[in-house]
Amino acid sequence: MSDFVSRHGLWTGAQEEAAADIAECIAKLGTVRFAFSDAHGVVRGKTLIAADAIGALRTGVTCTLTMLLKDLSGRTAFPVFQRGGNGAGDMVMVADPTTFRILPWSPHSGWILCDLYGTDGTPHPFSTRALMRRMLAQLDERSLAWRAGLEVEFHILKLAEGIATQDHIAMPGPPPKVIPLNHGYQYLTEQRYDAIEPLMETLRSNLQELGLPLRSLEIEFGPSQVEVTLGATTGMQPADLMLLFRSATKQIFARAGYLASFMCRPQLPHVASSGWHLHHSVEDADGHNLFAHSEGLSKLARGWLGGLLQHADAAVAFSTPTINGYKRYMPNSMAPDHIVWAYDNRAAMVRVVGQPGDASTRLENRVGEPAANPYLYMASQIAAGLDGVATAADPGPSTDTPYSADAPTLPKSLMAAIAALRDNACFRAAFGDPFIDYFIKLKEFEIGRFLSDVTDWEQREYFEIL
Repeated sequence: MSDFVSRHGLWTGAQEEAAADIAECIAKLGTVRFAFSDAHGVVRGKTLIAADAIGALRTGVTCTLTMLLKDLSGRTAFPVFQRGGNGAGDMVMVADPTTFRILPWSPHSGWILCDLYGTDGTPHPFSTRALMRRMLAQLDERSLAWRAGLEVEFHILKLAEGIATQDHIAMPGPPPKVIPLNHGYQYLTEQRYDAIEPLMETLRSNLQELGLPLRSLEIEFGPSQVEVTLGATTGMQPADLMLLFRSATKQIFARAGYLASFMCRPQLPHVASSGWHLHHSVEDADGHNLFAHSEGLSKLARGWLGGLLQHADAAVAFSTPTINGYKRYMPNSMAPDHIVWAYDNRAAMVRVVGQPGDASTRLENRVGEPAANPYLYMASQIAAGLDGVATAADPGPSTDTPYSADAPTLPKSLMAAIAALRDNACFRAAFGDPFIDYFIKLKEFEIGRFLSDVTDWEQREYFEIL
């Protein structure tokens, strides 16, 4: 594994320079966490002693590739030890030195995001960051650049007991008991914000020390529900920042005895669903917004928007990849339920933000859940958008009544979204058949476990009366 990076030419000039710059900083730390995102958007990896971490920047860090073959319970969804399986072999985590940070809540710890490679130096076919990079390269070939800002809702709850009690040891175990922080239903009230201000201040200070472009911290509508927004960045940064934001937020609150949950609709009394609204646009090489136009949306923006609508039923498998997330798509809830767009209407799936000629004109896709893998969510938007531009897809007129529009509805379940994805030629062409088949297999394994489980609803509905 000696100098794996140089042997396979894996770093850019900027990464080479960053590696030289951070080596001295790493030497002063205790440990460095080498991290990557799995298909679910969960951060995984290994922690190395600092002295070994410096060398590992160039040699890479090996780990078992079954990490990419597991569902969220930890079960392996593929027959790795049978003929045609991978035998639980290795893959190589190669650090991206430009992502290095010191964790403010653990100042002896460094953190660095990794790309995944096979032991032969080829990008791993199931690496979602590599897939996002391919989509960005397609934009670059057209002298275009991706720009996105993040608006993320989630819940903060006080832990009433430890997470790993004896009763919680299972695959997966029951969640811990929690206590809400407020009664909810007082959207954006200063009094409610002030009541949790010490917690939010801890979050703010840590996120800003990490270098995240934090814009706002807000009280959302539901009990214990908050929203954080991050300023727009370009290229890979928005996806990397979302991954870091979620992981950091959970760690920061856990250390204070709280649970931050990005689950869309927790099983809590009177809960409100959480969404992830993805604000995005496309720029030219000089940073000019190509969605803006004196009459509203540019021709490129209309084609892009048409592509988002045309492929929405399949793309939702990436923006809402959990069974739970589909319980958010309800009428009159400020979450979308129809595949429509509108000017400044929060009931639409895609909301156009910005007046005619406004340089900040952008599309806000309101379909996503906060638990989505950021690389897949954003890559799916790029793939669908580019396809719409290539085919001059017509988005039609703005919809004034999104909840009663004569338009297709969003898939009602993850099962329906996966069925749409299976036959979608756009995503198969953009992501490749191997990745689409892999993702479908992973999700079907999750769906199969869900369908085999007896739920509280079934017990209440049938047990006594039948």
